[in-house]
Amino acid sequence: MRTECKHYESRTYANGDTVRKCDLNLAPEAPWRCPDECPEFSRRLSDVAWSYGTMVSPPTPDEPEGEDIAALLREAKSVVNAAAPDVLEQLDAERRRATGWRRFIPRRRS
Repeated sequence: MRTECKHYESRTYANGDTVRKCDLNLAPEAPWRCPDECPEFSRRLSDVAWSYGTMVSPPTPDEPEGEDIAALLREAKSVVNAAAPDVLEQLDAERRRATGWRRFIPRRRS
C-alpha cells in the first residue's frame, strides 16, 4: 500500500490486530497493494492534529498465493456481510433482555 497517500489508514487494536486500508475503498487488494494508477492518489502533506501512539504496527502479513487476490477478498467480504444481519439481531435481543428488568425498578428522584 502507498502509505504516503492521504487516503491510507492504518489502525492497530488492543488485541494486536492491525487494519490497513484505503479510506475510499479503492484498493481491492488491500493491505498488500494499491492500484498502480489510482485516480485518487494524493500525497499526504501534513500530519496536523494527529496523535501517534508508542506502539509500532506489526509488519504486513505475506501476500497470499494466487492470481486473483481481489476476488478472494470480495468473497470473504460477502461472507461477513451475509452474517451481519443475524449478528445484529442477536445483539439487539441480548440488549433487550439485559435492559428489560429495569422497567420494574422504580426510579429514584433527586
